[in-house]
Formats: sequence, C-alpha cells, structure tokens
Amino acid sequence: MTDDLLHVIWLTLKVASVATALVVVPATALGYALARWDFRGKRLVSALAGLPLVLPPTAVGFLLLRLLAVDGPLGRNTLGFDLGLLLTWKAAVLAAAVMSIPLVIRTARVAFEGVEPRLEMMARTLGYSRIETFFRITLPLAGRGLLAGTLLGFTRALGEFGATVTLAGNIPGQTQTLASAIFSAQQVGDNSKADLFMLISLAVGFLAILGAELLSHDRRSSESGK
Repeated sequence: MTDDLLHVIWLTLKVASVATALVVVPATALGYALARWDFRGKRLVSALAGLPLVLPPTAVGFLLLRLLAVDGPLGRNTLGFDLGLLLTWKAAVLAAAVMSIPLVIRTARVAFEGVEPRLEMMARTLGYSRIETFFRITLPLAGRGLLAGTLLGFTRALGEFGATVTLAGNIPGQTQTLASAIFSAQQVGDNSKADLFMLISLAVGFLAILGAELLSHDRRSSESGK
C-alpha cells in the first residue's frame, strides 16, 4: 500500500475520531435533556437537532460555508480574525461532526429513555444529589447505548462526503478522505484504487455497525433478564 493510500486512511480515521470526540459530550447532554426534561420548545429543539439527517449533505456544507465566509456570522469581517478552517482538515472535522451529531443525540436519547426513572428516584431518596445520580446510576445503565451511538456517529463521520467536500474540498494529501478518494479515483477511471478504498470503507463501517448491534443486543438481553 503506497504512502498516499495510507495518508488517506490515516486522515479519514483522524477526521472521524476528532469529529466523534467533539460531539459525544454535547450530544449526550442534549439526548439526556430530551429524554428526561419537559421544556418549552422541546419538539423544536429535537427537530433542529435532527435536521442534518434529512438535509442533503451538500446543503449542510453550503450552510457551513456561508457561516464561515468572509462576511458570514463566523467570518473574518464579523469576528475580526480568521478562524482558518476552510479547505483544511479541520473543516472536514466540522462537517463530519455536524452530519454525525444527530445520530448520537437520537441514540443517546433512546438509551436514557431506557433507564427506569424509578431507579433514579430511589437513588435520590438515598441521599444522592442529581449529579451523583446521573454519574453513578443513569450513565452506567445507559452506557452500552451511548457507546453504540458513539460508534454509529463515528461510522457516519467516516463516510461523510457531501458536506466535507463542500467545506474542506478534495485536496490530495490535505483534505482528501476515503469518500472523496473513491470519488476521485472513479472520476479518473482508476477502478482498482476505487475498489480498494471501497473495501476498506466497507470493512471499517461493517465492524463499527456490528459493534453497535452487539452492544444494543447485550443491552436488550440484560434488560429482559432483570
């Protein structure tokens, strides 16, 4: 395997890993809020959180591009300095994070909804604070579901193309990931390279989804055995 192929794989794994790490905490917090709290605008927040799932990825990339443009809300003229994200691997991270966070939020919400509220109430009656109850009771019980959601988010970030290529471009050696490398190889007729990248993507994606399925199955089995 040549150096450029290894670099594409390494960059793809780096982008997906950093994007997943960035979304895990806020997605878990929002998933918990949606599962446990009733507040005004809850349905609106839930709909907005899931919007990247239904929008074309290129539309999400275009929206991010407008935000980061020179005159955009996060652009140089507005902030007074340049964030330096466009056409870099950091832009690929941002695009992948935005596209993967809805999956993590929804999976986290389901995981927290699967925790019996009665157990949390019992912990509170035993003197645990709300924070202690969350970290000692709720989080461990929802842990498998949260890990499954993290794996799904990682898989989504791993295969992101539309938003990434719009925001970060497809620059070999700098921003080219597996998805964009497959596209480039196919465009120039290098089917052997495209096949290789496709097989790698299939293998990594399959292992991640299989892991998520096994975690979900173990969680359901443990709940049914109680």
